[in-house]
Amino acid sequence: MSANLKQIVERNDTYRGRIFDLIIQALIVLSLIAFSIETLPDLPESTRRWLRVFEVACIAVFTAEYLLRIAVADRKLRFAFSFFGLVDLVAILPFYLASGLDLRSLRALRLLRLFRAFKLLRYGRAIQRLQRAFVIAKEELVLFACVTLLLLYFSAVGIYYFENQAQPEAFRSVFDGLWWAVTSLTTVGYGDMYPVTTGGRLFTFVVLMLGLGVVAVPTGLVASALSQAREEEAEEAKRG
Repeated sequence: MSANLKQIVERNDTYRGRIFDLIIQALIVLSLIAFSIETLPDLPESTRRWLRVFEVACIAVFTAEYLLRIAVADRKLRFAFSFFGLVDLVAILPFYLASGLDLRSLRALRLLRLFRAFKLLRYGRAIQRLQRAFVIAKEELVLFACVTLLLLYFSAVGIYYFENQAQPEAFRSVFDGLWWAVTSLTTVGYGDMYPVTTGGRLFTFVVLMLGLGVVAVPTGLVASALSQAREEEAEEAKRG
């Protein structure tokens, strides 16, 4: 019985496994649509009741899925604390918290329902290949993230010293400079904060040039890792 459940829950190369995956995927998408419909103003009370019933049904299925995945997992604790294990838990946790406590005023708690969208990452070979690519390039991505954080901090400090005296209201502290650094290095440029001094403008030019690399480098890393992941899959298929 346990072996049959394992094939249904964990394997999508069998008929029953594919049906199970399709049901879960459909419920995820429908629950996200229902969540969006709930935000419509002047929604009839009867519709809200049906949406609540549907929400309870989805939670029941997702809870059963979560418990089944733990039951058939070879290493239960490892699955529970894995990315997908935590996503499965967060997808159902807000419902039980809101049912046991009066947390209706905490609207942010309902936003955790959106974590169900991450459950879709479990399905599809392309998604699995992307996950594999991140594993391949994780060291380079971590190094890049550290360098980017340092660059953001140095940019914030630099613009603060250039612009604080000229614009004391806009650049009151390094933290205000940090917001400017984020929008500049990501090339978003909202225009709410900009330099007016000559030194600040020259400094901004340097930051913007570096910002082009901030956007391009991780894209190149992931693209290279995806190619490597595809090659590894092809080699595994030949050996299999």
